[in-house]
Amino acid sequence: MFRIGLIGCGAIGRQHAYRLRWETGGVTLVGVADFVAEAAEQTAAALGVRAFATGEELIASPEVDVVFITTPDAFHANYVLAAIEAGKYCFCEKPLAPTVEECLQIMEAEVRYGKRLVQVGYMRRFDKDYMEMKRILDSGAVGRPLILHMAHRNVSQPDWFRTEMAVSNSAIHEIDICRYLTGEEFVSGQVLKVRQSTESADKPYENPQIFLLETESGARLDIEYQCGECYGYEVECRIVCDKGMLELPQPATVIQRSKATHSRSTEIMQDWSIRFVDAYPVEFAAWVRDLQNDCLTGPSVWDGYAACQVADSLNKSRGTGRFLPIEMVEKPELYR
Repeated sequence: MFRIGLIGCGAIGRQHAYRLRWETGGVTLVGVADFVAEAAEQTAAALGVRAFATGEELIASPEVDVVFITTPDAFHANYVLAAIEAGKYCFCEKPLAPTVEECLQIMEAEVRYGKRLVQVGYMRRFDKDYMEMKRILDSGAVGRPLILHMAHRNVSQPDWFRTEMAVSNSAIHEIDICRYLTGEEFVSGQVLKVRQSTESADKPYENPQIFLLETESGARLDIEYQCGECYGYEVECRIVCDKGMLELPQPATVIQRSKATHSRSTEIMQDWSIRFVDAYPVEFAAWVRDLQNDCLTGPSVWDGYAACQVADSLNKSRGTGRFLPIEMVEKPELYR
């Protein structure tokens, strides 16, 4: 039984703490920490675990075998590096870190340690619909991916959300899942500014945005991204291939037909956590199996770095009117 300490008791941190405490076999949550002491104390009291004074104290504690990081992005790197230094397995919610430099520091530390210790929380890889798309693509039944169309729409964003975070914090999911589905890295990318929504006129971000990417083999990806002020939360994926097409449906739901209104309707989700609620248990179960086998197979530090490098290049392309190259470091043998 692995003893887990969780750092970061915000919204997703509390959700994950609950899952780890009550719903995930093979592990037990023993403590939490947060730079807001009250948040840690309230979460600890609700779950019957220890509240550590700091994340550093939690990582160093002999009571903790495995570290789980759900803090704001800016704090990821320091905690991940501390976990590697302590020789402890670490699950870090996406993104691995907000900057390429920090991702490279983590990669260098893990390579120096000589073993994969870190998994990044790209939960879409564990969603049943994306998993089925991956299975079909790998089977060769529809041939090679040629064009990928994606959409990511949100109802709202917190006050601290800014234009560049549309890529680095949110559409990072699309970047990772496309790398996963195609098995390729991206070589160039561009952000397009389009006509802006009047609903976002008073917001501190551009909305909507379009991201364009090209893979190593020449496949093309476009992402329609809406930061907020949308009618609901939706993600879409359509892949045009040599011998067919794959399309990710909206989650199965009851369709209502009504004579009174002469309409047909389905519920539109308002929250990302509802859309992917079933992916998290699959993700955590697979991660625990890997812990038991002492060999991680989920999204790696390399995957975290690659997505960050793509996001960084996209943001640098803003206003240039052209595609910019995405230059990756050589992939270490540890991740091959």
